[in-house]
Amino acid sequence: MMKLLSAEQIRDWDNYTIQNKPISSYNLMESAASLFTDWFSSIYKTEKTVCVFCGTGNNGGDGLAIARMLHHRFFNVHVYICHLSKNETPDFQKNLELLPQRAQILRGSLRENDAFPQLPEDAIVVDALLGGGLSRPVDGYWADFFTYLNNSDLEIVSVDIPSGLFADRNTDLEKGSVIQAHRVLSFEIPKLAFLMPENQRFIQHFEFKSIGLEPSFLDSVETKNVFITREIVAKILKKRNKFDHKGVFGRALLVVGSFGMAGAAVLAARACMRSGVGILTVQTPKSNRIILQTTVPEAIVRLDADEFVISQNVDTESVTAVGIGCGMGKAGRTAAALKQYLATSKRPMVIDADALNLIADNPEMLNLIPEGSILTPHLKEFERLFGKSKNDFDRLEVLRISSKSLKINILLKGAHTIVANTEGVCFFNSTGNAGMATAGSGDVLTGLLTGLLAQGYAPENAAVLGVYVHGLAGDLAAKRVGQEAMIAGDIVDNLGAAFLNFQRNNE
Repeated sequence: MMKLLSAEQIRDWDNYTIQNKPISSYNLMESAASLFTDWFSSIYKTEKTVCVFCGTGNNGGDGLAIARMLHHRFFNVHVYICHLSKNETPDFQKNLELLPQRAQILRGSLRENDAFPQLPEDAIVVDALLGGGLSRPVDGYWADFFTYLNNSDLEIVSVDIPSGLFADRNTDLEKGSVIQAHRVLSFEIPKLAFLMPENQRFIQHFEFKSIGLEPSFLDSVETKNVFITREIVAKILKKRNKFDHKGVFGRALLVVGSFGMAGAAVLAARACMRSGVGILTVQTPKSNRIILQTTVPEAIVRLDADEFVISQNVDTESVTAVGIGCGMGKAGRTAAALKQYLATSKRPMVIDADALNLIADNPEMLNLIPEGSILTPHLKEFERLFGKSKNDFDRLEVLRISSKSLKINILLKGAHTIVANTEGVCFFNSTGNAGMATAGSGDVLTGLLTGLLAQGYAPENAAVLGVYVHGLAGDLAAKRVGQEAMIAGDIVDNLGAAFLNFQRNNE
């Protein structure tokens, strides 16, 4: 399990590694610098001038070691020492002594009120100014310097974290400045801040690689945040047996659609069938009959008594999971039917879209939601249900508290969709892309989740597996049609490839 740690826990992990491997802090820094240099060299050509800006702490020590190694790989390296602090760490001092002096790598030393250096055109800036253990926002002269670098139009690559960004809490931008990195290589694990929408402009692209920190540390440390990786999902995905039949793979019911919104029902139904479910029934208004039976012939269509909207609760004893809400509308008859579904259901449900909006309009329904259910709001739907937050970190705590108090799983959709389980643990998704920000993508996810829930996956596991596979299908679709041209149907069309790709990589 890839736990997401606080800045303090990461420092403790470094110290634990130094004490238990054993390895010196200097050699650990050499390992990090070597890893960064290999990664950097695989992306950029030696013709580029590399301007490395180093603080005087250990992040600056990383930068000095990286500058030395890039020089040995024939990059034209310029190093600038920035005295953001009066203190210099021992590893920073050692790496400063090891800089090749004859090569004139060291180009300047910058202190408060000094003129900013003139930078070569088309240079690459390596930001090794400040690490993740920031105690206060960067202000004054250094904030102006960060702004100068950000406005230089040069590509900026940050070592471990963009300088000025808090690793595990909101960065108060009214009080400070942050480096806007085009690329970041984070050591060992991503930082929680990388996964928050509010920090998008500081991190266009991030990767993370292991520098060899002692893995046993993670067994003892507690965290409420987890990054969803292929390894986690591999442990969830069930294997099929030769003599299994459709009854083994569950019976799903989707309560979806209204007049003019048959498309939502179709997308959810197609995705549900692609999830591996055994039998799918779709309850939809009479006006959608021909469309559903034509586009999803594999599904059973159960017509609602109403011509245009969902108006009645039906017996769910014969099904193993219910998904409700896609394209359902907010008619009064639909609200009454939803309340009946919530009150009479004996199993967890997948609740999305208009069903969420109806619950927000009728807050008494919140306490009727069956325990273990999966709610799938996007940001605005979440705010309607649980109120607005000052920032993404505050919203994360609202998400955590709400899922725990209601004993449900809440799946907050976004670039790194978050699954909060009934214990308040938040799982951040690692797949998906901006091409999935298109109408119907959420309907596909609801259908997929309902199908997984019907197959007997525990609700938390269905949610984690579902968001990962949904995002992976989106990534495969983007490779085929590009992000701009992607539509929700492309995600459905690539669900099979996502499962197959996943299985092949774990055989």
